[in-house]
Amino acid sequence: MKKLQDKKKASKANSEYIKVEANVRLHITDAGKGRPIVLIPGWPLSDEMYEYQYNDLINKNFRVIGITLRGFGKSDKPYGAYDYDVHAADIKKVLKELDIKDAILGGFSMGGAIAIRYMSAFKGARVSKLALFGAAAPLWTQRGDFPYNLPESAVDELITLNNQDRPKLLANFAKIFSATETSLNKGISGWLNGIGLSASSYATAQCLIALRDTDLRKDLAKIKVPTLIMHGKKDKICSFDLAEQMNAGIANSHLVVFENSGHSLFLEETQKFNTELIAFAAK
Repeated sequence: MKKLQDKKKASKANSEYIKVEANVRLHITDAGKGRPIVLIPGWPLSDEMYEYQYNDLINKNFRVIGITLRGFGKSDKPYGAYDYDVHAADIKKVLKELDIKDAILGGFSMGGAIAIRYMSAFKGARVSKLALFGAAAPLWTQRGDFPYNLPESAVDELITLNNQDRPKLLANFAKIFSATETSLNKGISGWLNGIGLSASSYATAQCLIALRDTDLRKDLAKIKVPTLIMHGKKDKICSFDLAEQMNAGIANSHLVVFENSGHSLFLEETQKFNTELIAFAAK
């Protein structure tokens, strides 16, 4: 009986897809052995975005679990809800299926916002540390009492462009993804563009709506675990003001500034990014 249980557990650990509901499977990268680091990608990318983090983390004796959100990359692309609550519930199911405990949960951009919602909604279940990379939080759009980042009308224009010419939307985003248009070489830029094109147009639009409308300010106070905030000083997609707001709102948080990076800090200053994440996870 024990051998059967061990075999079943090993099979789960090596699964490339995990079912989160009827007809919805998420693509998972699950590699290495040791304390788990769970990584959530940003819009409109997949867990493949962490390619240049995976090897360093595995070589430092961590188990890395990348979760591609529904609607993106190689995950299933159903029609239906794509708000942060749906994505957070999907993460919860994956962590339960893999029997993950004492994890470091990390999220980039929208993935960071979803990680915050997960910590708030599920009281940080199975997670002992949080890491936020260029996170689109606590709000991605301006309010009367929140003068930071984008006006809501700018996101409405993005949604319209997605529905008319999604490749152009991605090309426009590529121009502001890094500190300068030439911060990333053409090969890396083309690779990222290919990942973005693999997303569902429907999911791309629905997640823009979630980014536009979701207010996570009340969620910040519910985070009780040590939190690392890494953010590019020259970020044009999630302005540095957002990092300062998160740092002020999360009690046990530490902000690391990436002076030479825009939004793509994980590619612009890869060595620093990996070193900071590993040091935080190893504490």
